[in-house]
Amino acid sequence: MTRILLLNSGPHSDMSHGYHLAMEAIAAAGIDRVQITERDLVKSPIPPIGRDYALAVTSQAARDAQAFEWSERLIVELEQHDMLFIVTPMHNFTVPAALKLWIDHVIRIERTFHATPHGKVGLLKDRATFVLVSSGGFHAGEHANQVDFLTPYLRYALASIGIKDVHFFPLQGLVFGPGAVARAVREAHRQLSEKLSLAVACPSAIAS
Repeated sequence: MTRILLLNSGPHSDMSHGYHLAMEAIAAAGIDRVQITERDLVKSPIPPIGRDYALAVTSQAARDAQAFEWSERLIVELEQHDMLFIVTPMHNFTVPAALKLWIDHVIRIERTFHATPHGKVGLLKDRATFVLVSSGGFHAGEHANQVDFLTPYLRYALASIGIKDVHFFPLQGLVFGPGAVARAVREAHRQLSEKLSLAVACPSAIAS
């Protein structure tokens, strides 16, 4: 059984190009016995981190402390899956607030990373991760006209907890009409299908 966690952090939810592209690529990948868990971070928002959480972290509270309930739920959910898909728009050059909140809950000292003099050392198992990034303009390639803080930030954040096998697929220029959308979807589908096929073919990429 291959277990896939799909995080959707865009306002268009299951109507977005990224969501449909992810689901189509998974269906076409020929994965035996796949189980997909969907978490829509906008439709079902995660509660914000408050004072109780901050105090629990600084006091080194037990893993099962009430203040860590949501954090622990999200971390365990991630641990239970073999692959991660993230469908996200680029909002003001970086990740949207809904996805940032998931990251804030999941990156937790002595739970998903150790702090060392040389930086964070991740405690989670690495897994193939596919990030579909939608944007109205262009943030990658020869037509890029804005800075992309999302890609380096998300790559660094995931690496800090041990997830380093991360691949990004831009869906760009979505405000320039149906033709531009079709081209963006077609190119992202090609790239995603290639990477996903490699992950499926590699025994180390998918847990049994």
